Amino acid sequence: MAVYPWVYRNLIRHTDPEAAHRLAVAAISVAGRVATARGLLRATVGHLPAPHSGDVGRRSPHIGTRVLPGRLGLGAGMDKDATAVLGMSALGFAFVEVGTVTPRPQPGNEAPRMWRLIEDEGLRNRMGFNNQGVEAMVEHLRDLRSTRPGRGVVVGANIGKNKTTPEEDAAEDYRVCARALVPWVDFIVVNVSSPNTPGLRDLQSVDHLRPILEAARRGCEEGTVRRMPLFVKIAPDLGDAEILAIVELTRELGLEGVVATNTTIDHDLGAGGVSGAPLRDRALEVVSLVARHLGEDQTLIGTGGVADCQDARRMLEAGADLVEAFTAFVLEGPTWPGRMNRELAADTSR
Repeated sequence: MAVYPWVYRNLIRHTDPEAAHRLAVAAISVAGRVATARGLLRATVGHLPAPHSGDVGRRSPHIGTRVLPGRLGLGAGMDKDATAVLGMSALGFAFVEVGTVTPRPQPGNEAPRMWRLIEDEGLRNRMGFNNQGVEAMVEHLRDLRSTRPGRGVVVGANIGKNKTTPEEDAAEDYRVCARALVPWVDFIVVNVSSPNTPGLRDLQSVDHLRPILEAARRGCEEGTVRRMPLFVKIAPDLGDAEILAIVELTRELGLEGVVATNTTIDHDLGAGGVSGAPLRDRALEVVSLVARHLGEDQTLIGTGGVADCQDARRMLEAGADLVEAFTAFVLEGPTWPGRMNRELAADTSR
């Protein structure tokens, strides 16, 4: 039996989930800032194949113009304030999505707000976009990009609105975040699909979503002359017709693509969204549906219930170009992302 999963199920499970999360991110952050520790992680658990020009039978892994060393990245929600990017990369993630970040700092929902679903191999959370605000994230990313290793990491930012921002002003929150972050990241993901901010998922309807995506695009254009890949993240609980309407909107507005999916509220465990194995089947259905209707030049990032290479392969076979994970990283530990990317790379070299 692998050491970390045993420790998780027998020891870590008895600790406070949010405190354990903060401690883990802090430790990874420290390891990433120390060159010797970062190099040791990269040389052992996190070593990845060099970026290459193409895989057998599919496009090379990339986001915009950035070629990736693998297809598995870290999903949003783990590194909320972009403090541990180098450490996450050293562990073997091919790219890192930070956030969700909002224009102003906010504490999120009251505790308890994170629960482990040990037998179901999942997590439930109602965090509520707790973060230090976009100005703090910009400072962290500026420091990151000031170093050669930091410039080498592919980083995306997941952006949201503040809880206190009324619906009619939501688009401006997304513009502000995009404008501030675009000089420092490689892609931006518009998050209107978290179940933990009241009314946020209502913004997924096309009438509400259009001005938000247009505002995010304006923010990107105000912040840089280069074309910034812009994605929208969708919920698994939407109906198929709603999903297709969003996909059509992304094509109309020229978005880079879609991230599918966020956590699900299709459960009876209480408030909050569930991730991990309980989400797997529906996430795969949504990925397959979106893939059939996205444009050929768009990118689909599949996420939800990816626990091993078989799950990742199913996502890729369903049409995802890249995959992200969060819950499996918590369950399987620090050797997991590098091992996953190496195994996925080996598939394409045969």
